[in-house]
Amino acid sequence: MTGSAEREKGTPGRLAELLIDASTEAIDAAGGHSGGVYLRSNTPGLLRLAVLAGLPGPLFRPWGRLHADSKFPVADAYRLGVHVVLPNATECMRRYPQFAASLPFQFGSLYVPVISGSTTYGVLTVLRPSAPDATEVLSGLDRMTRLAEELGAALRELEDEHKDEDGLYVAWDGEAVCVQATATYRPEGRMARFVWDPVTAAVTGDGALHALLGVEPATALDSAQAIADVVAPGDTYQVMAALRATAAGKPPPLPLRVRAADGSIRLLDLWTPATGPVPPGIGQPVSGVVVDPGAASTYDSPADLLPDGVFCLDRMGLVTYANPRAAQLLGRDRQELLGRPLWEGVPWLNQIGCEDQLRGALLSLDPVHFHVRRPDDPEQRQEPYEGDWLAMAVHPGRDGLTCTVAPSNRVTGPPLPLLPAHTDGNGAAAGVTSLAPLYRPIVLAIALTEAVTARQVSAVVMKELLPAFGGRRLAIYLLQDRHLYLAWENGFPQGFLTPFDGVGLDTRLPGVETLTSGRPLFFDSMQQLAEAYPGIPLDAEEGARAFLPLIASGRPVGSCILGFDRSRSFSTEERAVLTALAGLIAHAMEKAQRYDSEAALARGLQQALLPRRLSAHPQVETAGRYLPGTQGMEVGGDWYDVVEAGDGLALVIGDVQGHGVQAAATMGQLRSAVRAFALGDRPPDEVMSGTNHLLIDLDPGQFASCCYLRLDPASGLVRVARAGHPPPLIRTPDGRTRVWDIPGGVVLGVDPHAQYPVAELQLEPDSILALYTDGLVERPGVDIDDGIAALRVALAKAAGPAARTGGRSLAGVADRLTTAARHAADRPDDIALLLAARRTKPGRHP
Repeated sequence: MTGSAEREKGTPGRLAELLIDASTEAIDAAGGHSGGVYLRSNTPGLLRLAVLAGLPGPLFRPWGRLHADSKFPVADAYRLGVHVVLPNATECMRRYPQFAASLPFQFGSLYVPVISGSTTYGVLTVLRPSAPDATEVLSGLDRMTRLAEELGAALRELEDEHKDEDGLYVAWDGEAVCVQATATYRPEGRMARFVWDPVTAAVTGDGALHALLGVEPATALDSAQAIADVVAPGDTYQVMAALRATAAGKPPPLPLRVRAADGSIRLLDLWTPATGPVPPGIGQPVSGVVVDPGAASTYDSPADLLPDGVFCLDRMGLVTYANPRAAQLLGRDRQELLGRPLWEGVPWLNQIGCEDQLRGALLSLDPVHFHVRRPDDPEQRQEPYEGDWLAMAVHPGRDGLTCTVAPSNRVTGPPLPLLPAHTDGNGAAAGVTSLAPLYRPIVLAIALTEAVTARQVSAVVMKELLPAFGGRRLAIYLLQDRHLYLAWENGFPQGFLTPFDGVGLDTRLPGVETLTSGRPLFFDSMQQLAEAYPGIPLDAEEGARAFLPLIASGRPVGSCILGFDRSRSFSTEERAVLTALAGLIAHAMEKAQRYDSEAALARGLQQALLPRRLSAHPQVETAGRYLPGTQGMEVGGDWYDVVEAGDGLALVIGDVQGHGVQAAATMGQLRSAVRAFALGDRPPDEVMSGTNHLLIDLDPGQFASCCYLRLDPASGLVRVARAGHPPPLIRTPDGRTRVWDIPGGVVLGVDPHAQYPVAELQLEPDSILALYTDGLVERPGVDIDDGIAALRVALAKAAGPAARTGGRSLAGVADRLTTAARHAADRPDDIALLLAARRTKPGRHP
């Protein structure tokens, strides 16, 4: 789960207690109905749902793992360290369409990062009823923020205590711990806590313990045996065995379902709060919770007399009440229903749509109505058995769900079809059907709209497709000149796929034949694969494989291979969904290939237009840098240039709106125009006005910003005009750096009558001028003035000691100013930088 000791024991421990307390308090603070904590894991970039409060874990298993760079609110809160407030489903769809598609219900949500110092541990989240706007949830957000700060400090302290252990101690690598949201969801007296110390045999309990167990307050409950006798008179051995096993660090499956003396159901949950290794001998103290599901679980409810079936679930999905008619219609004995999760008590309700209806009721708190078909197996039902269909209604309340069930001979609307038992991705029955594979075509399609390169498409498939089906390995091959070339791989042994790179279409391999035949190939085991293709190299002794053809509009694009660590079977529904997903991937890959061709053309055009070398002057040193963006076309309209202008030099930098071939072409035309004006030694305002008129006459549907300086190296006089461009920076020889705040006109290409005022400055020898585009100083959610201020500080540091004492070359300064940008994985805009320094002696560098 977390540190090595806790992972082996599987017990909640101190870390889980901290997360549970923060989750339940946050739900209460924000007026929510459920929530939890996502925590970092020992897998880099992967977040795991550590605690889920107020919702059944099996219904939300598909959202238990998220990549930190995915387009989900939890990931943004973690990665960016910001609050994410989604007051309603409309705002969620606008900002996070993938998340809205995967959970298409009416609810609001809040996300607060859990941070201490420079470490982000995870995200505290609350789901709540929809609100018209964010103002309604701000007070709750403030309280959540304080809770997140307190949790961060506690996690830092816990981490410091275990800093010598291997791996990250404050991390989560297992399944989520599921708990009730808050104690307010249970009537008073229906839950009680106790602690048993196996060394001293002492038992201490809270004030509710005697009332829940139905014994006099004066009765001594001072031993584990005493509690076992009143908790479950007929199951004392089971209770005592569970207590001893938990103390020894080997707890049985919990919670235990036991019966009280009056026959009512009680649930017993046990754990060891202490962290670290289990001491030898008897063991460590055990904390316990006794839960009475409620009076509704007994057989004296007035609802027992109703003609229709009625049953109740708490927010964790446990059946707390079922009248005789409900048990009859569901085909189960009442004793088999009470105290169990619905999907265990009525296994045949594991049907496509049932899970979704319950999820919708739990999240939106709105009633849902649907029809469900009962199984034909007579062993799954009891007589009398009327009709094949049941009409069901689910009415959510604060403390759970009330469900009605009645026979229905007329089905209105699309019924919920039956689905075979779902497997966990390793071939083992998971016990609950997941709708994640059905949402994946929607979620994957939305994610693929933002992926424009083959690499981005492959990354989306890796993050969105494999987790839904429990896959561990992925390979994507693309077709070129009747050969398949490896475009992406993940999870396969190093070098294993190398011999298959570039195979021809006449080769007998499943990855080739799935494309040439247009049929997906599924192999439940490696033995099955070896029998179908004798002699084929295998990368593992066991595991299943799926080979999917990538065909877009009838044209072959390539093939996709999914690998699973264990043998498993593929249901009819899974095969259909995977085949549909392969079609989505093929279309995205085809689009990516067209994009790559256009990008290559744009890159070639831009490289041809950017200056190979900058015009030189004996008294001026210059350095320029250009970095393309990492999103979209990766080619934009940023440019810089240095041009001889009479007996001086013209320094120019500009930024054409947009990306791609059109932006690069417009940039080339503007660069040529500015060079022509500069070579004629025209004043800066005339250069800006002339270029403005040219862009308006060209009418490319684009505008551009620009900054033009004319420097006289001998006198140091600088004259400048700018059109909607960030102001230059100046570093003086004494090491001070400032923004040259000069007036400017509107961007080029908008107003034919625009004026561009000229400003003058006397540049001292060994001073540095810095011109830049907004990609270097602009970040989402950060004011551009803050970005300029940060660049000013960076320039002061990058230039080293004061210029007069000798320092770095301008090329080194330019490299230092762009280091962070060069190594950033997410660079949304192009970056151009131009530096110039006036020298009193030729060849002297600062």
